Amino acid sequence: MAFDGLFTISMTTELQQIVTGRISKIHQPNAQEILMQVRAQGKNFKLLFSVHPSYSRIQITHETIDNPSSPPMFCMVLRKHLEGGIITAVRQHETDRIIVLEILGKNEIGDEITREIHMEVMGRHSNLLLIDPSRNLILESIKHLSPSMNSYRTILPGQPYISPPSQNKLNPLVYSEDLKNVILSVQDSKEIVEQISGFSPLHAKELLHRMDGVSDCLMIYKSFMDEFVKGGIAKQIVEVNGKTYYSPNALTHLDGDKFNEQTLGNLLDRVYFAKAERDRVKQQAGDLERWLQNELNKLKLKMKKLQKDFEQAERLDTFQLYGELLMANAYAIEKGLSEVELVNYYDETQGTIVIPLDSRKTATQNAQSYYSRYTKAKTALLKIEQQFEITKEDIDYFELLLQQVMQASPTDIEEIREELMEQGLLKMRASKKKKKPVKPTPEKYIASDGTEISVGKNNKQNDYVTFKIAKKSDTWLHTKDIPGSHVVIHSDKPSEIALSEAANLAAYYSKARESSSVPVDYTVVRQVKKPNGSKPGFVIYFEQTTLFVTPDEEKIRQMKR
Repeated sequence: MAFDGLFTISMTTELQQIVTGRISKIHQPNAQEILMQVRAQGKNFKLLFSVHPSYSRIQITHETIDNPSSPPMFCMVLRKHLEGGIITAVRQHETDRIIVLEILGKNEIGDEITREIHMEVMGRHSNLLLIDPSRNLILESIKHLSPSMNSYRTILPGQPYISPPSQNKLNPLVYSEDLKNVILSVQDSKEIVEQISGFSPLHAKELLHRMDGVSDCLMIYKSFMDEFVKGGIAKQIVEVNGKTYYSPNALTHLDGDKFNEQTLGNLLDRVYFAKAERDRVKQQAGDLERWLQNELNKLKLKMKKLQKDFEQAERLDTFQLYGELLMANAYAIEKGLSEVELVNYYDETQGTIVIPLDSRKTATQNAQSYYSRYTKAKTALLKIEQQFEITKEDIDYFELLLQQVMQASPTDIEEIREELMEQGLLKMRASKKKKKPVKPTPEKYIASDGTEISVGKNNKQNDYVTFKIAKKSDTWLHTKDIPGSHVVIHSDKPSEIALSEAANLAAYYSKARESSSVPVDYTVVRQVKKPNGSKPGFVIYFEQTTLFVTPDEEKIRQMKR
């Protein structure tokens, strides 16, 4: 992956479309992201800033990110200085991974003021700063760096703004003699990275590949750089042996699965959004995931103990046999024996069997003791079988919840917490404000033929999709014997295309997401029933047909759009 200086050149070009735009809203979904709503050229844009150590970037996103009910302090400072302001310029700092937004706004008394947002895309050192350029002063930053943490630059409110240290490399866009000499003599991608600013190893290797065997290397270099300046030509993602690479331009030196996007924003959404969303959920639901896993481990341990008890209780037939043989031979068995060998009348070969005895008891008393143990074992067996079924249902339920958490959005997590509280499995959280009941919000998709499809991503949504939204004549889908989502095609006679794509969704939103040839059952909604007293999301269904699909994430992306 390479959000390097060259990618930043292209991103700066793409972001020119928000220049003259007005910042209408600012949100901070979590500690590492800021989302700005910008109205420009008659369109609404969502500008995302991320300082995540692995997913740092700035982009226009088309994805939806849930916002917290109360904004953090940094968000409130940005709102104070930037909401209502006009973006007057978007520029790159030199050829580094720094993009600066200049914003014209007004202060409390109505005077015009200029503020700058500096987005530094530098991996774990990434930062987002609000600057007063008239005084070159840091007003606030998403990360603070004290002098003890960084001796070169202090990043704290009220401190002078100092740019990251220059790397003293050649500017890739200034065709000096030094740059020409490097291009004409370079033999290794490492030399390009060390001598020319903005190049990551990925783009250095691509340049060398394009110049290989070409007489006019300078012309190839200029053409290569022009592609970045224009905002990128191919916007390409390449997946090679499980690794993902991306660039604003074609990566001709890589062999793998290649995907092209129309914009860099779409490209970054595809590469990062699912990973970043999973990270957001982990921040919000790490405790819930651990709790669910612990409960699941307890239930599995309980199941092992029940299995052992079940095996012991299954000896009840032996106790009954001992009792009957002792009663039949009581006249011949003397008191005081510790065991006796008797013919087993129930054995076709008339073999003998050794029966342990209590030497203090008569044969009849020993027989009565075995009858008593038989009755207790029979009662215990019934209770164990009941506990076995209950525990199995609980394991299935918690495995389903764990799978839902693994695939959830932050909003879905809150609904899962509410479900567990309503079940009495989690303690109710103390809250100053009473929340109004909110309807579940299942995912919505459009099949290739225009048919609407709804997907429940947790049990509340599953029940809502199946028993509130769906008509009795709609088509219902679920993975066969695998924890997963309820999927409803809003049509009584869905096409083969809609059925296949809905089955794809059911397989994708299940525990079998990474599997192939996943069995998916489908039937009409009227054949789906919820047993009385059953857990949320649990149903039984009849007259189903099974088809097999392999989850296709690309197809799901297309349906979402």
